[in-house]
Amino acid sequence: MTLLDHPISEPPPRAPRAPALVRRTPQLRHERALLREGARLLAGMDEVGRGSLAGPVTVGVVVVDARTRACPRGVADSKLLTAAARTALLPALSRWGAARAVGHATAAEIDEVGIIAALRLAGRRALLSVAREVGPVDAVLLDGSHDWLTPPAQGELFGAVELPGADVIGAPRVHLRVKADMTCASVAAASVLAKCERDGIMTAMAADHPEYGWESNKGYSSADHIRALREHGPSPLHRRSWRLPLGLDATE
Repeated sequence: MTLLDHPISEPPPRAPRAPALVRRTPQLRHERALLREGARLLAGMDEVGRGSLAGPVTVGVVVVDARTRACPRGVADSKLLTAAARTALLPALSRWGAARAVGHATAAEIDEVGIIAALRLAGRRALLSVAREVGPVDAVLLDGSHDWLTPPAQGELFGAVELPGADVIGAPRVHLRVKADMTCASVAAASVLAKCERDGIMTAMAADHPEYGWESNKGYSSADHIRALREHGPSPLHRRSWRLPLGLDATE
């Protein structure tokens, strides 16, 4: 039998390619549904810095209404964007929506009242800022499944930091949506604003505390940050109430 007598075998079929991951563009679909239900002003909110070891916790707010058009091209959850892409969006975001603001709670305030109450304080500071511009919002759209914005019925566990003018905010109804920072334009935009402003704060603080590398790690527990904590101990801008990774010879 010659080689020509052998049947020619077909090559094995190729395995189907896995579908490419497609970044979904955030829309205003959910916000518009809430506006149709009666809200005049709706605030998308997102937080940055909850898990950081140093620096503030920051909350961004973007207010939309029935006249708000689609968000600027490129807006997405801030975690999916490079620093350059986030910064490039700022001019367009500064003109989009009815109002926008960013609020902060310091490391000292986090130590005083706890991280959830500090998130609430930062969020209410941002809401107060937009309320002074366009009036109180009727509803808030939060990313996630936990309402950290509404004060607990039993009162704050460690007391509350006074917020002058807080009565202007009112009591907006809070709506929760998991992955809202990826699907809801107002929340995605709020996350970009919060991330850009907090990153800028941490970079500026790094000039006074260069040993911790905040210009790159932004206060999170990177290897260089942990090494610096073990060598130098915490700075006044660290969250002292947290279990920081300190060396045996470092004082808290």
